[in-house]
Amino acid sequence: MARSKAALAPLALVLLAGSVVLLFFVILAGTTRTTPFRQTHFLSADTSGITGARSVSQWTYFRICGEGNTDCSHAWPDPPVGWAWSRNPTGSNLPERLIGSYGGGTTSYSYFYMWRFGWVFYLLALLFTIVSFFTGFLACFGRLGSALAGMMSSVALFFLIIAASLMTATFVRMREQFSSVGRSASLGVWAFGFTWGAVAALLISTALFWLGIRSGDGAATGGSRWGRQRSVRSRRSYDMGTHRVKEDYA
Repeated sequence: MARSKAALAPLALVLLAGSVVLLFFVILAGTTRTTPFRQTHFLSADTSGITGARSVSQWTYFRICGEGNTDCSHAWPDPPVGWAWSRNPTGSNLPERLIGSYGGGTTSYSYFYMWRFGWVFYLLALLFTIVSFFTGFLACFGRLGSALAGMMSSVALFFLIIAASLMTATFVRMREQFSSVGRSASLGVWAFGFTWGAVAALLISTALFWLGIRSGDGAATGGSRWGRQRSVRSRRSYDMGTHRVKEDYA
């Protein structure tokens, strides 16, 4: 039991490190032309004919880019999804539900705030996942360290699940809006895979930290149970010995 407990913390740390790396792949998408950053985007859609828009727009964490994550805009915190086109855009087959008075007259209310909160929760999730990784080293030294690491990773998991859910809701609905007006649109497999992969890795690592506490309790319980078996066994032998003495005197 002690050996299995000792292996839980290093395994959880490896999964936490993997979660951090996956989140960085999503957040830094579009910053360089190397793999996997040039393939990572949340949504790719046909925006040809819309004033101020590229023929194909791809939404990443900090930028809005053209096809293949080229011709990207300047990096900006929480860029509204409507920054793919100009203010009060015109053209045929406009995705009207995406356009509104927010984001400088480019984005509708619901999509502006859905992605704004999703964007912030991504950063919170990354921050707490990194803190959880360093706190996780304490889990190698005992149950108290496992408890601290488990609490921190639970907070990180909470924020990451919210971020992933808001990201999914925002860009799946955007794809539907583009499709409803006859424009082709597709979700970014890499960004979605990295995000939900990070959720899975963080979920498993959190479970391992909490199991590290339970395994310690199990070891203590097992020891007391073994001690009770020994005491019962010795009592029985004493009773049998007493019974034999009585028979000899009889």
